[in-house]
Amino acid sequence: MLRYGFDSTLTFLVYWGFLVFAVVALVLAATARADAYRAADKQSKNFWLIILGVTVAVDALLGMLFLQIAGLVATIVFLVDVRPALRQVSGGGGRRSGGSSSDGPYGPYNGGR
Repeated sequence: MLRYGFDSTLTFLVYWGFLVFAVVALVLAATARADAYRAADKQSKNFWLIILGVTVAVDALLGMLFLQIAGLVATIVFLVDVRPALRQVSGGGGRRSGGSSSDGPYGPYNGGR
């Protein structure tokens, strides 16, 4: 009895985690510019919106674990491969302070030139 309650609660939380993860990826895909996908040499924006939209629909409506895992893989690919490439092409690289790539923790390494 206790095991059934734990399993159902854990399963519920995992399914909600899949859904939240997919929704975040869908919002990030929707807010990126369409030309950034082409510049990063990735699939089109419409492709990713369809894939991630289907993932959100499957996670929210169906509950078929093998489809949810396929959607999770697509979401991870978007967040780990496509999103960083889009940020790099769009000028949203890792540094938020506006410094150049030669800046160290205490200033530029190029002697202040």
